[in-house]
Amino acid sequence: MPEASVQTLRVAEVAFQAFTQGLASGEWSPFLDQLSDDFTFWFPAGSFKGLNHGKEKAKAFFELASSLFPEGLTLTILQVVSNSTTVVFEVRSSGLMAGHPYENQAAIAFDVRDNKICAYREYLGVVFQLGQ
Repeated sequence: MPEASVQTLRVAEVAFQAFTQGLASGEWSPFLDQLSDDFTFWFPAGSFKGLNHGKEKAKAFFELASSLFPEGLTLTILQVVSNSTTVVFEVRSSGLMAGHPYENQAAIAFDVRDNKICAYREYLGVVFQLGQ
């Protein structure tokens, strides 16, 4: 198994901070600036289900997230694990979705290459996936 890399962890932590701010405020530019030109992301549900390519598609995805949580979404990190290329943040999220309380638990993986985030994968709790 690849060993953890301090630089990989540092890049991912800075990007995750910008990601968290994007979810809280709807301002995604600082996060999008940290993505590689060939960025990909995978999401398990909805109109972006599956593998997606490119920063423009990522921008649309994150703007959709902000529209679903207009008052912002708060993330609390429960655990962070990493190796030489990937950092996974296990988080608990809370906020209001369509005016109703929303809570979930997720794992968010960032792949790092050349000090940029080149891939993002999100795995959501079963409650969201079942639409309950």
